Amino acid sequence: MNLKRKLAAVLAGVGIAPLIVVVSAGTASAHGYITSPASRQAVCAAGKVSNCGDIIYEPASVEGLKGQQNCHGGDARWAPLNDDRKAWPATSVGDNVSFNWLITANHATSTWQYFVGGSKIAEFNDRGRQPGRTVNHNVSLGGRTGRIKLLAVWNIADTAMAFYNCVDLQVGPGGPGPTTTSTPTTTTQPTTTTTTTPPVSGPWAAGISYTAGSQATYGGASYRCLQAHTSLAGWEPPNVASLWQRL
Repeated sequence: MNLKRKLAAVLAGVGIAPLIVVVSAGTASAHGYITSPASRQAVCAAGKVSNCGDIIYEPASVEGLKGQQNCHGGDARWAPLNDDRKAWPATSVGDNVSFNWLITANHATSTWQYFVGGSKIAEFNDRGRQPGRTVNHNVSLGGRTGRIKLLAVWNIADTAMAFYNCVDLQVGPGGPGPTTTSTPTTTTQPTTTTTTTPPVSGPWAAGISYTAGSQATYGGASYRCLQAHTSLAGWEPPNVASLWQRL
């Protein structure tokens, strides 16, 4: 009997079980990103934009806590993805877009969400299922046009983490062409001056509708009406300077 067997026999004889070392296998992390239309990490990995940092080696690793509205998942390593000053190419699309994900390590999934300008435009609920190697979603952009930045989020079911992808899109034709401003031609018509002689009425009396410019006499004096009105007792011309002007 060799030494190891003797030692085991001795330990068993005194009631001490042999020491067993258990090594637990590490849990694979979930990874994935949008390949079509190309997400910003896909664009970087393809070398179409410079100074992307380490994302060129790990386009499927943009992971961060759930609930964020950014392109880099709050991880400083992927901060270049959040830089809108870069010359990100935009994929020309229509109103309905098919987004294709490449899953490099699947994981139980709660939802897939799509946002434009902070507003959620689509959500797909996987109810804890594990995705396959690829995932496809058809999303309506809701009639939006022009250049937009879409944020896609893959929410993991059994952790607090999510994966973030930004996709630059050109919806419909490009921007408008140069605007031509035409100056309208203005024709000036000759002005005809018409002189109207104010009507002359008799003595002022209550209950009469006087028009501006008409005249009346009161107490031996003549007055011109300044404002159209219907006369009342107490509104005799000498008493209401706002209505009558003495001539």
